[in-house]
Amino acid sequence: MGRWRETSSRLPAALVALGLGALSVPGQAERVFPAEAIARWEHHSFTGETDYELVTVDGRRAVRATCNGDSASGLYLEEPIDLSETPIIEWRWRVDSVYSDINEQSQEGDDFPARIYAVHEPTWLRWKTRALNYVWASGEPEGSSWQNPFQSRARMVAVNSGPPEDGAQWQTVTRDLRADFRRHHGEVPEELTALAIMTDCDNHGGSTRAWYGRIRLKSSDERFAD
Repeated sequence: MGRWRETSSRLPAALVALGLGALSVPGQAERVFPAEAIARWEHHSFTGETDYELVTVDGRRAVRATCNGDSASGLYLEEPIDLSETPIIEWRWRVDSVYSDINEQSQEGDDFPARIYAVHEPTWLRWKTRALNYVWASGEPEGSSWQNPFQSRARMVAVNSGPPEDGAQWQTVTRDLRADFRRHHGEVPEELTALAIMTDCDNHGGSTRAWYGRIRLKSSDERFAD
């Protein structure tokens, strides 16, 4: 499904409640959204309910997403994120399976075991909304990108692809948001206005589970200690 079909303009207006935001890291431009905070982000359903639950796996706290048959819902945070200060996004995730016999560039195949959205929506110019969908693809190769089949202003970027090797293993992904917006949208916004996670299976009708660890926004691609 076209998540968000009208990108963040489809999201209910929401104030950031206590505990939903990031932790500041003294002495460096970094904001961390731990799994405990992500689990309390606002919930939005398109079709059915993907189940999101805070769990501990391999000694790490994570948000486990369980999708069965006909569900597409996500967790989102509406909060300004200054890309001049924290242009790098880094996150951990894992999946236990991917979908088979699926064309992910079609409306019928627009389902992914795991997604992270980065959205820029100008307050008064919503027609200029732009979004990046970082996805764990089932078949599209890692590094590929394409226009969302429902929404021309959203760009899909496959950062992982295929079934996890040696079972479900944590993967760490690091992306330069400014570079990706420039590459895929031709312009760089000053800020993000929303982040979201989603695991969906409503179009394909399959089932899967994914785990989302902490999301980190930082000033450089240097790997900091967890």
